[in-house]
Amino acid sequence: MSLRLTPTFRDALAAQPGRGAAARPLAGIWVCSGSPLVAEICAGSGLDWMLIDMEHSPNGLESVLGQLQAVAAYPMTPVVRVPTNDVVTIMQVLDLGAQNLLVPMVSSAEEARAAVEAARYPPRGRRGVGSALARSARWNRVDGYLTDADAHVSLFVQIETTEGVDAAAEIAAVDGVDGVFVGPSDLSASMGLLGQQSHPEVVAAVGRAFEAVRAAGKPVGVNAFDPAVARSYMDAGASFVLVGADVALLARSSEALAATFVPAADESARTSY
Repeated sequence: MSLRLTPTFRDALAAQPGRGAAARPLAGIWVCSGSPLVAEICAGSGLDWMLIDMEHSPNGLESVLGQLQAVAAYPMTPVVRVPTNDVVTIMQVLDLGAQNLLVPMVSSAEEARAAVEAARYPPRGRRGVGSALARSARWNRVDGYLTDADAHVSLFVQIETTEGVDAAAEIAAVDGVDGVFVGPSDLSASMGLLGQQSHPEVVAAVGRAFEAVRAAGKPVGVNAFDPAVARSYMDAGASFVLVGADVALLARSSEALAATFVPAADESARTSY
């Protein structure tokens, strides 16, 4: 039996709706709940892609596996953000069957090369070989997986510091880096503007990273949950944008229900646990 894997996020970006400069940016949702059921609900939303987060969410290998399985039947591309730029962690997540990775806190070309090496088999990298045992190759049911593994995996790195912005051109130029994602939250903290993702200096730094990555010929993305900010980044050249998160949508929507149906006096008397 021979099986085929789905196209990667790199392929999805290359096939963006529209042509050239008119291509529509791909809109995605951050999936942080750790729930396969919630991930599946999001997968049927009509958005283009989702980020399953292992860095700031209660996600381990088992829950990521469950979410990848839950969304596999839907036309949405899942990307997994690993918690750290670690060769063992990257190997394990790839062996789960994740085809698209985002590696956080990459601030230099050297760190970007380390991520690429972790995602590639020898002699080009350091990924451990276990395809016969793993979902990545569907237990050796994908013909030629070992020799064609690079075609089945896309790798994106995340710039989240001032050092990363300064090195954005060099990071984007690393062979094997398929795109760069800019994180305004940690970037604002790195700039001494904690919690001020929309501060003009932070927005300007994001713009500088955009220019450097695009000049290197790579797609660039960002997260922006404010629709106006998201559209401004799309207009500035972002090819993929996270426009919301499952937990944030649930939090704000449940608050809106409370504001509508719970008297203010009762609401203010509640204790937070």
